[in-house]
Amino acid sequence: MNALSGYFTMNKIFLYIGLFGQLCFSMRFIIQWIYSEKAKKSVIPVAFWYFSLSGGIILLIYAVYHRDPVFIMGQAPGVFIYSRNIYLIHKNKKEEVSQNEGAKIEQVHSNSEYRLQKMTEEIELN
Repeated sequence: MNALSGYFTMNKIFLYIGLFGQLCFSMRFIIQWIYSEKAKKSVIPVAFWYFSLSGGIILLIYAVYHRDPVFIMGQAPGVFIYSRNIYLIHKNKKEEVSQNEGAKIEQVHSNSEYRLQKMTEEIELN
């Protein structure tokens, strides 16, 4: 049991946390590269922002543990920016869904008016 205790010191645990955060943060570039290659143009997918946010939060926690003001100042604004982008993406999707629903309702209403007009014409002809 003593042999394992060296792997679980607070410094080692936070080293592993920091490495995991850096892995998450780096994945955003790989994801962006894959999406861009598929699209044959530069694309920033939603997953890019989620990897940025998760990696940024984990790295911020790591920086706070080490009391590194330079690292904290580098990560803290990013966490806000990534969160804001995710919020805007979801807000715009909700607005698009709302607009699409409004268009569908308008289409149904228009079709209903057309059918009612045809039925009225048929009744008048009979």
